[in-house]
Amino acid sequence: MVDYLRLLRCFSFTASRDWLFRQSFANAGLRSVTTDLSHVDSTASTTSMHCWIPKSPNRSKPNLLLVHGFGANAMWQYNQHLRSFTGRFNVYVPDLLFFGLSSTSEPDRTESFQARCLMRLMEAHGVRTTSVVGISYGGFVGYSLAAQFPERVEKLVLCCAGVCLEEKDMEDGLFKVPNLEEATGILIPQTPEKLKELIRFSFVKPIRGVPSFFLWDFIDVMCTEFVEEKRDLIKSILKDRRLSDLPRIKHKTLIIWGEEDQIFPVELGYRLKRYLGENAEMVVIKKAGHAVNLEKSKEFLKHLKSFLI
Repeated sequence: MVDYLRLLRCFSFTASRDWLFRQSFANAGLRSVTTDLSHVDSTASTTSMHCWIPKSPNRSKPNLLLVHGFGANAMWQYNQHLRSFTGRFNVYVPDLLFFGLSSTSEPDRTESFQARCLMRLMEAHGVRTTSVVGISYGGFVGYSLAAQFPERVEKLVLCCAGVCLEEKDMEDGLFKVPNLEEATGILIPQTPEKLKELIRFSFVKPIRGVPSFFLWDFIDVMCTEFVEEKRDLIKSILKDRRLSDLPRIKHKTLIIWGEEDQIFPVELGYRLKRYLGENAEMVVIKKAGHAVNLEKSKEFLKHLKSFLI
């Protein structure tokens, strides 16, 4: 591992790709801003959130908030889709707390706290109402945003977001992994072996034969900061979770799922559709896994545009 890290200091494919994404976001008319939210609290805590915001927001356009899931940072999950929306929306792409350039000293690790911070961030940028797209964990945050601030969210898209899971689902064997510890080890990989597992769980046709150098590179750049905090985020979404406690939202909602999702099985999508009733429509994309936004990018985008535009 030491040799790999020496090589990484000379050249990092992951850091280079991240730089290219930054150029792509800038060329799409967005700018990178980190906002201090600490003054909102009466405590001595520090909270700051990074977000890509429009360089010149057009107040006659509707707003669109794109919320990422676990993985690298927001740019990696939305780069393929960004330009399809910047012409019609004021697009905002934040890093959630403990991802990218966002962090807090607050001890709260719930998705409801993430959602409150997101709302404060939007208010800081003058955004009163917005449609929201949330991928995986970002869907948990997006759902909480709609539940806590119903008048501020217009339309909601939840992609492979198991918000209706229950703590007992793990014991009942709904998931591929046997326990929460195994799940966190895969979702926050610290070795090439765990990163390979994550790729296998996320894609129906995962890329094979990736050299360990590239895997170590990705881990070193994207997976070594806030490891314990991210583990706490995962534990928080499962702890004492019951469907009966989930607030019912009345927003027009699109549920998108990969038919072969191995992280949040598609049954959770159907469960959510039944729970929300006629307010929700569901699309299941065939031959796609949890990373349906990347694996079936064009089909995913087609459904997003049809629903949002």
